[in-house]
Amino acid sequence: MPEVSFYILPSLSLQERYLFACKLIEKAYRSGHFCYVLTDSDEQSEIMDNLLWTFRAGSFIPHQVYAGERPDLDNVILIGSRQAPESWQRTLINLSSQCPRELDRIERLLEILDNSETTKAAGRQRYRQYQQRGLAISTHKIEHENSRHKV
Repeated sequence: MPEVSFYILPSLSLQERYLFACKLIEKAYRSGHFCYVLTDSDEQSEIMDNLLWTFRAGSFIPHQVYAGERPDLDNVILIGSRQAPESWQRTLINLSSQCPRELDRIERLLEILDNSETTKAAGRQRYRQYQQRGLAISTHKIEHENSRHKV
C-alpha cells in the first residue's frame, strides 16, 4: 500500500500547480524514480509534457506522453490519463480528479492541490478514500514557491 503525500498550494492558479508538479517530477527523477504522472485528459497530459521542456532553463527530464504502448526506454517519466504501466507504478503523481486504480501496486502517491474549491473538494474525497483504506497520509501546506520537500 502506498504512502500518500498531499501538497496544498496557497494559490488558485492551475499553472502554479503544474509548475509545482514539474519540480516534484524533477526531484523524483534526480532521485532515480521514474514516476507516472496521472492526468484527467490527453490535453492535460500535453500541457505537462510541454511544461517539462520549459519550466526551468537547463533542466532535462526524459519524459513522454503515454498512449497505451510501452515506451522504448525504461528510464523515462510517463504522463497520461490511462492506468500506469507496471514498471511506472512505484511513484505516481496524481494531477487527476480521481483516485488512482490499483493502489496496492503504488509505493508513493503524491497529490498536488491548488486552493480552488473544485480541486480541494476532489482532493478531500480522495483523502477520505485513502483514509478508509488505511493508507499512511501526510499533508504539506506549501507557504512559498521555493520550499523543498521529500519525494
